[in-house]
Amino acid sequence: MNLPDDFIIRTKPLLREEWDDLIAALSSDSPTSIRLSRMKGIGISGVKVPWCDTGYYLGKRPQFTFDPLFHAGCYYVQEASSMFIGQALKQYAEDDVKVLDLCAAPGGKSTLIADLLNKDSLLVSNEVIRSRANVLSENMTKWGNPNVVVINNDPAQIGKLKGFFDIILVDAPCSGEGMFRKDEGAISEWSVDNARLCKERQQRILADIWPALKPDGLLLYSTCTYNLEENEENVQWIRDELGAEVLPVDIQEEWGISPSFAEDIPACRFFPHKTKGEGFFFALLRKQQEEGVRTDFRRKRNEKKNRVELPDQYKDYILDKEQFVFYPKGDSWYAFTEELYNDVCILNSSLNIVSEGICLGEFKGKDFIPAQSLALSNYLNVKAFETYDMDWKTAISYLRKEALILQDMPKGYILLTYKNVPIGFVKNIGNRANNLYPQEWRIRSANIPESEVNVMD
Repeated sequence: MNLPDDFIIRTKPLLREEWDDLIAALSSDSPTSIRLSRMKGIGISGVKVPWCDTGYYLGKRPQFTFDPLFHAGCYYVQEASSMFIGQALKQYAEDDVKVLDLCAAPGGKSTLIADLLNKDSLLVSNEVIRSRANVLSENMTKWGNPNVVVINNDPAQIGKLKGFFDIILVDAPCSGEGMFRKDEGAISEWSVDNARLCKERQQRILADIWPALKPDGLLLYSTCTYNLEENEENVQWIRDELGAEVLPVDIQEEWGISPSFAEDIPACRFFPHKTKGEGFFFALLRKQQEEGVRTDFRRKRNEKKNRVELPDQYKDYILDKEQFVFYPKGDSWYAFTEELYNDVCILNSSLNIVSEGICLGEFKGKDFIPAQSLALSNYLNVKAFETYDMDWKTAISYLRKEALILQDMPKGYILLTYKNVPIGFVKNIGNRANNLYPQEWRIRSANIPESEVNVMD
């Protein structure tokens, strides 16, 4: 691996006698790891990620694209080191919290957070670049949690919601030194000047979003880089300039996690020669108390006497329907946890929403077309639909958005499953079934494997 000279000059003195071990690790293959959904109920046998009870290492990297259970949201392909943020949440997060994942795309950390929150907690996942926000929305929809809102906003705009969030994760855009083994482009793009620009950009992002964190709220700060400027120095800046307390996170010695390079910063560093994963930095901070910060955002809903109600037959599409508020946006109908509905109203009034809660479907004339969000929701009432369990080849055809022929199935909307896990809907019209899989989600690759891909086996 041809590392930049300036990177070597800056990094070698930090590691000293460990430098050769790091170089050896960077010359080895990058490990592949996945994290299972807690809600989908699919298990796997294998080597666990030590700091994440749903994380597993795989012996080799399979063709995830051609595993229908991947598209069903049964697991997420996530770098193992970054799963560590769950430790901080388990140790410090309280019940019924509002969490913001500020730089969330493509969704690895957001899906992890979603699994750790209870049903009355809210997760807001943001991505400032619209195309990446759409990918984030797709991945959060596949994960199936009903208490999630995906937004597409600048940090400064979100920062106007002063004191709204209990927890904010800033997985900051960085110079990517920790991804050198995994991404050759990160090496060619690296420079000292770029690292310094990243530090400045990270500080702007932090300053913009800081007002949205309530007093005593938690800030989770992480990067995938090694240098001091983007890590310890930025944590010191948050502590000294924004007013925060740096908190320790419990770790076990056998995990191989390294301490901070600054004695007064109890942060965590991941190096690939000591932990099975890529380079990663993590610090946890608590915001100091402030006077006069509004944290009560409750407001009366706009209840109209003549508001159109969704017929009960469609409310029956989800489980525990009594816990949800059903409301229209355009021709589509949504369900969101009643306890959190006021918060969703606030977000809709001030931010750019990409997706929210469970989209049940939309009316076209008298026909109600069920949505993909419903099919993948963890609250889907499977018994409300006729189901058809596909074999692997049929599932791949469906995910490529090809027309299907379903033998001995009634006309109407059919819920397709694979290994009894919901995948999506078709409308069976007799001689064929119209494929309702989202066009933008379809598998585009034509290099279909000859044999079945089963990551979970």
